[in-house]
Amino acid sequence: MTTPDHAPDAPAEATGIAAQDWAKASVDPQYRAAVVDLLGALAYGELAAFERLAEDAKLAPTLTDKAELAKMASAEFHHFERLRDRLTEIGTGPTEAMEPFVAAYDSFHRQTAPADWLEGLVKAYVGDSIASDFYREVAVRLDSDTRGLVLAVLDDTGHASFAVEKVRAAIDADPRVGGRLALWARRLMGEALSQSQRVVAERDALSTMLVGGVADGFDLAEVGRMFSRITEAHTKRMAALGLAA
Repeated sequence: MTTPDHAPDAPAEATGIAAQDWAKASVDPQYRAAVVDLLGALAYGELAAFERLAEDAKLAPTLTDKAELAKMASAEFHHFERLRDRLTEIGTGPTEAMEPFVAAYDSFHRQTAPADWLEGLVKAYVGDSIASDFYREVAVRLDSDTRGLVLAVLDDTGHASFAVEKVRAAIDADPRVGGRLALWARRLMGEALSQSQRVVAERDALSTMLVGGVADGFDLAEVGRMFSRITEAHTKRMAALGLAA
């Protein structure tokens, strides 16, 4: 996944849950359920990212590009392994934790299947970045142990700079490509936000966390500001790609 320019790694002065470790914070069963949901969603996202990058490698125009995507896919799988192991460590079956999020992820990928190599690059760059932004926003409210793990698995695998380089080069070679990819990126943004909001709404523990029930959660106004920050970051990334948001 890619690393955004906003969203701090932790509150300047951690308070409440953010100032606790997992052992203390997990005493609250609702908080524990929210973290299991969060790690389950992240784990399946990383597994899906591994599969997608491996598939995208088949579309790569050169052996160098294939190798680069294979390396990124491997990094995503290692992220998945860390999340899987953590879920096991806290007494939760990884499959059980991931299962509630399979339909949403799979639906998103079915509805946004790329037509070619460039669309695949834009999809990974835009889709992963939106997800990364969301998880980083939530991470600042988590206990220190969970926050550290979440931020670690959101480390950029190198896909951001790779995608920007390849997409900008393609647009320079044929400016008409830019319009098609801009439309594609806008569609991805809409689908990604729609799916993320749907998942949160369907998972009581996650939604309670976001609107203030546990983990020093956001109030409704802050949730709105959070999605505004995510949209703003998307606009900046589009500019980096040489595309209009």
